[in-house]
Amino acid sequence: MTSSTVGKRVLLVDDDRALLRLTERWLTATGYNVVACDSFDDARQELALSPPDILVTDVRLGAFNGLHLAILANGQRPDGIAVVMSAYDDPMLRKEAAMCRARYLVKPFTREGLLTAVIQTPPAAAEV
Repeated sequence: MTSSTVGKRVLLVDDDRALLRLTERWLTATGYNVVACDSFDDARQELALSPPDILVTDVRLGAFNGLHLAILANGQRPDGIAVVMSAYDDPMLRKEAAMCRARYLVKPFTREGLLTAVIQTPPAAAEV
């Protein structure tokens, strides 16, 4: 737990409940306040109620796309961090994530890989 993580709110979204719970444990153990959602609709409602400091979302959420959540989160909290997870290292998805000011994290990832993605300084708009 570090002072940079304590009190920061993370909205974690993945329809794979096993990965959602594991990732939630990793982030909570590091000191983040985590709200976990297993659907796009639940996450969208949570975003509307209370925009998080950090959004970590799967790119594929059933019929929906986690990039839409990143766009919503950035609109509500421009200084926030968005991380989009995918099982595919797809150059086009990586580019789309960057255009949405989101980092791209390929599954499977380690605890350290997740924390590195979450802790990095957000890219400036000119870098995207």
